[in-house]
Amino acid sequence: MASDLAKRIRLIREAETSGRAEFSQLIGISKKTIEGMEQTGRTPKGELLEAVCNTWPKYTLWLMTGQVNEEAGQISPEIEKARKAFKPTGTATD
Repeated sequence: MASDLAKRIRLIREAETSGRAEFSQLIGISKKTIEGMEQTGRTPKGELLEAVCNTWPKYTLWLMTGQVNEEAGQISPEIEKARKAFKPTGTATD
C-alpha cells in the first residue's frame, strides 16, 4: 500500500511539472529515487520531503497533514489546478 506522503508527492509532481525528469531536476533528487518511491509507495525520506517543501512551500501543510489553509497560502494541487484552469471573464478590452 502506497504511503499518503508518496501519493501526495506524486500529485504535486503532476500539478507542477511535465514529468519525473523535470520534477527531480527542480528538487535536486534523482529521478531514480522518485520512480522508486512512486512505484513501491514507500514513505519518502526527510531529504525528499524537505526538497519538495522548499521548492513549493504552498503545499507544505497539505503534504504533511492533508489539510489546507487557503487564507495562509497553504493549498493542495487540486486547488492549484483549479486556479490555473480558471479564466477570468468580463468586458475589459485591454
